[in-house]
Amino acid sequence: MPRFHCPAPLTTGDLLTLPAGAARHVQVLRLQPGDGITLFNGDPAFAGGTGEFSAAITQMGRSEVQVRIGEHQAVEREAIRAVHLALSMPANERMDWLVEKAAEMGVASIQPLMSERSVLRLNAERAAKKVAHWQSIAVSACEQCGGNRVPLVHEVSGFSAWLEGGRQTADTAAGGSFLLTLRPGARGLREAAAGLGPSAGVTFLSGPEGGLSSAEEDRALACGFTPVTLGPRVLRAETAALCALAALLV
Repeated sequence: MPRFHCPAPLTTGDLLTLPAGAARHVQVLRLQPGDGITLFNGDPAFAGGTGEFSAAITQMGRSEVQVRIGEHQAVEREAIRAVHLALSMPANERMDWLVEKAAEMGVASIQPLMSERSVLRLNAERAAKKVAHWQSIAVSACEQCGGNRVPLVHEVSGFSAWLEGGRQTADTAAGGSFLLTLRPGARGLREAAAGLGPSAGVTFLSGPEGGLSSAEEDRALACGFTPVTLGPRVLRAETAALCALAALLV
């Protein structure tokens, strides 16, 4: 049954006009009144909580689609551990691909950063458009994979501003913060995470093509990040981030 993200309170029995994006998708699929769909709002703070709802299409207009919300299904497909991925944005379409795959894997949030060696540089207007684009990619990935919690793509931030803002501390209270580095003496990521509880939140910080500068790594370590490695191979920026997610979410 087709799944659609509907960022609104969902209540069994209510009639609901789908948001524009979901309505267009229904029309593209040529669904008709009486056809069943699945809705999820992606945010546990909304009325109805997490999980998903069955729904039936009641009316198809030229630009609007109305549905009646059915039963709530308390199904969850989320990881026990919340992993917050902070990374200097890889260039071109690689960031799109990374956001899609990270959302499929169950990342809790994504923090795009601009660091000293970042290839991708964005002014405020372009950054806002990119974040909206990446958020829509995360939504589509959750619709496809069955995830009921859409990861938040934060506003693009400079590396130093993000560290000084303490967001990683708020995201990972009672958890851990890990820095991917090639420095000698870094522990393996699985080993470093072994001492955390299974539900402890984690922030994983990864650099761009060429990695973070030594000064940036020093600042991260001073803020309490633990240096970790994924092994002897040098991975692409987007590959490294997804390998870390695989290790932390299993």
